[in-house]
Amino acid sequence: MTLRAPIHLGSGEPMLLLHPFMMSQSVWKDVAPLIAGVDVADPTAPATGRYEVYAPTMPGHNGGVKGRFFLDTVELADDMERRMDELGWDTAHIVGNSLGGWVAFELERRGRARTLTGIAPAGGWSRFTPAKFEIVFKFVAGLPVWLIAKALGPRALRLPFARQLAYVPVSAGPEGLSDEDLLVIIDDVTHCPAYYQLLLKSLLLPGLRELTESAAPVHLVICEKDRVLPHPRFTRHFTEHLPEHTEITHLDGVGHIPMFEAPERVAETIVEFVDRNAAPPPRKAVM
Repeated sequence: MTLRAPIHLGSGEPMLLLHPFMMSQSVWKDVAPLIAGVDVADPTAPATGRYEVYAPTMPGHNGGVKGRFFLDTVELADDMERRMDELGWDTAHIVGNSLGGWVAFELERRGRARTLTGIAPAGGWSRFTPAKFEIVFKFVAGLPVWLIAKALGPRALRLPFARQLAYVPVSAGPEGLSDEDLLVIIDDVTHCPAYYQLLLKSLLLPGLRELTESAAPVHLVICEKDRVLPHPRFTRHFTEHLPEHTEITHLDGVGHIPMFEAPERVAETIVEFVDRNAAPPPRKAVM
């Protein structure tokens, strides 16, 4: 598995973007430039956003470090802390989708978050909540599809049912994924040892705890067409335990990983919340 350099764009307040389970930094490829205000057609043009955006790949995923055999969210958060330290970031605005949301809450618990945005976050269960076993079963049930994709690679797109299978855990409908998106997804899921490493460990671990003690401003984003962690069954743990001042946004018409099908809406949702809770920009000196 070849290591990838993180997406790193813009300047200003630090923002860390964390990807979902079995995916990589690639899910942020269309969102990160919008947040950073970078013109992808002219990378030499100055960024117009107010955030320095950093989107790495987590251990055990495509382009990330190998990690231990039995991975867990603690090790993923440890790796993100090391990366933040290397950048000189004591804290950052942290955004996470699915597994990335779970890791984001772990980083917030450690005092590393200025704000936290969880987009369809995982971890919304206790040790013996049926929801935990349901989500593990969903991923185990996908093993035959994973094996076919791993054997065929990009050629799996030629199968007549490929697009119909691929969109279900990702987007609201097949039209939400381009051929380029499907190639990215196949490449990520077929180079993800964390597929079995994290699932095994997750069976033994509780989900997110101490949510009521969240000190940073928290934004819970619920995706209407999420088939992986559908609302309200998988969001109840958050709505019942997060502080009362938590902001909740419902994104209509999008699936579990909305960055593919609605990058503009996702970027706008993130920036609007963070802008309201970030430090004001420095005043320009009067000449």
